Amino acid sequence: MPSAVVSSQGAVVVLRFGRFVAMGAVAVLILIAGVWASWGTAHHVMLTKGRESGTIEVSRCGARTCSGPYSPISAGSQPRGSVVIEKSVAVREGQTYTVVVKPGSDDVVRSGPAGVLYAWVPLGGALLLASVVVAGGLRRTRVAWVMAGSGVALLTAVFVTI
Repeated sequence: MPSAVVSSQGAVVVLRFGRFVAMGAVAVLILIAGVWASWGTAHHVMLTKGRESGTIEVSRCGARTCSGPYSPISAGSQPRGSVVIEKSVAVREGQTYTVVVKPGSDDVVRSGPAGVLYAWVPLGGALLLASVVVAGGLRRTRVAWVMAGSGVALLTAVFVTI
């Protein structure tokens, strides 16, 4: 076999391996970013032991936040005249929501199944985005379909719950 053919086959193998490593790194980075973005809120909602929990009756909303009086549910929690919750499609003026207070602040996040699912929305988006990279860059279509299906299931569950 001529040496030109052998060296071009070696180059093809190196390029395929390089693509595999680069696309794998991009997919992993996307997933890590999704978990990182979700965990900022999710840990308050999922790890509630020792945290104050109660309800907020949303009385007014601004451009980015809503606020209202806080009524405690958990032992040791104190009522507050006003707490702040992030304004989203899941928060409407005049509604009452169960919440968890972020330690050391008057900021609250939704709790319960709706709060847990809503906290993981960034991961759902990351799963959808990473599935495209896995399918196109890594040529792993079955894994990509599972990732995309998981992302769609998570985002649908959030939509239905909220």
